[in-house]
Amino acid sequence: MLLAAGVGSRLEPLTTQVPKPLVPVANVPVMEHILRLLKAHGINEVYANLHYLPHKITEYFGDGARLGMKLTCRYEEQLSGDAGGVRSMKEHLLDDTFIVVMGDLLTDADLTSIIKEHKDKKALASIALKRVDDVTRFGIVVQDEQGFITGFQEKPKVEDALSDLASTGIYILEPEVFSHIPESGEFGFGRQLFPQLVAKGLPVLGIEMAKGTYWSDVGAIPQYLESNFDALDGVVKLQNCISEDQSQNGKSPAKAAGGRVVGAGTTISPSAEIDAILMTGKNCQIGANAKLSGHVVLGDNCVVEEGASLTNCLVWANSKIGKGSQLQNTVVAGNTVVEPNSNHDRVALVPQTVEPKKLASNGVK
Repeated sequence: MLLAAGVGSRLEPLTTQVPKPLVPVANVPVMEHILRLLKAHGINEVYANLHYLPHKITEYFGDGARLGMKLTCRYEEQLSGDAGGVRSMKEHLLDDTFIVVMGDLLTDADLTSIIKEHKDKKALASIALKRVDDVTRFGIVVQDEQGFITGFQEKPKVEDALSDLASTGIYILEPEVFSHIPESGEFGFGRQLFPQLVAKGLPVLGIEMAKGTYWSDVGAIPQYLESNFDALDGVVKLQNCISEDQSQNGKSPAKAAGGRVVGAGTTISPSAEIDAILMTGKNCQIGANAKLSGHVVLGDNCVVEEGASLTNCLVWANSKIGKGSQLQNTVVAGNTVVEPNSNHDRVALVPQTVEPKKLASNGVK
């Protein structure tokens, strides 16, 4: 079960264009990275709840056949919490152990190992955990010696934290858990279901991800930028991150020759200064005396005009970076024209006219 109904308010204004599950990481939607990870661990049947711009998700993924999976989506007219979203797919999840994954995660977690530990210890519910440096940003878990959870702390102060293990938004559940979820109304995992199960003395297990596992929430722009750069550096092991039409045999740009992965049909002026770990989509143009440094991702059909400068930037598909403009630490949404000789630092740029937020189902059942 993939939770894909969030509006993505922390990613605004980028999510005025696309729903959060479709924001690209290394030119691939974050939801596709999750689906490919699930498939790599033998999970081929996936259900997703949708709410904001649902038609864009179904138009992109269809029924999942392109990925060799079966994907079933359901529109939630009114959001009912993350556990409520899983409840909406209850009839599909009653037969066996199932996994729940938040739709804005980027990770290379060993899901097979996590599921095995859940089953070996006969837990009713398990939460995948990751050690974090800043406990004030996360829900923190307290465990006994066997790993079963005894309590929770929601974004505690450093001096009050009883552990540094945070919930990652990956849950392994048994169908019996539905008997503890109300039939209707808003209901959440972190604040309601899991604390209630622990209070009842039921076996809720915390499973720490293996050392070296990558995990990031891309739900806010600073983390979104950082996750893209981690993908370029190969810090996160992504399934088929590099599209087949790109060179370097699927290597991340940092590990490819010259630190570049360049899409088919892309042209780079001989006078352009490329001192960046670079990924481009198809049919991009990088003009004379353009300067690229740090980490740079260009989506399909992007144009970087003469003398433009990009440092640590993401540019979504079909955008133009105007002549002589300077961008640092910036995300440029799709179909955006950046004015010539403009200067932008630590911002998200979107087209002047963007598609309004749509909360109608647009035919998604």
